[in-house]
Amino acid sequence: MVKEAEEFAEEDKKVKDRIDARNQLETYVYNMKNTINDKDKLADKIESEEKENIDAALKEALEWLDDNQSAEKEDFDEKLKELEAVCNPIISKVYQRSGGAPGGGGEDSGGDDDDDSHDEL
Repeated sequence: MVKEAEEFAEEDKKVKDRIDARNQLETYVYNMKNTINDKDKLADKIESEEKENIDAALKEALEWLDDNQSAEKEDFDEKLKELEAVCNPIISKVYQRSGGAPGGGGEDSGGDDDDDSHDEL
């Protein structure tokens, strides 16, 4: 019975990790949408071409999420990195132009720290 519980615990951890990765991607998408559309944030500072590029990447990510509901954790992580590769440079440029601190917010710096911790493992 204990052995069976251990087997289920391992499977439960995999499922939890997969769901956490999916939630992280969804959160990034919606936070980025709010950032570029909220006048208190970047809506007035971002150029239309930059906004279109981010919107297109966000739309593609949402479509991918809809089509890949049961993707693996690694797939969600990879999609998040692809999305960050599009959004982060644009957001950094906008902040630099407007004189604000570089970076897109807490989720961006958190992602970088995660990458560093993975390198150490």
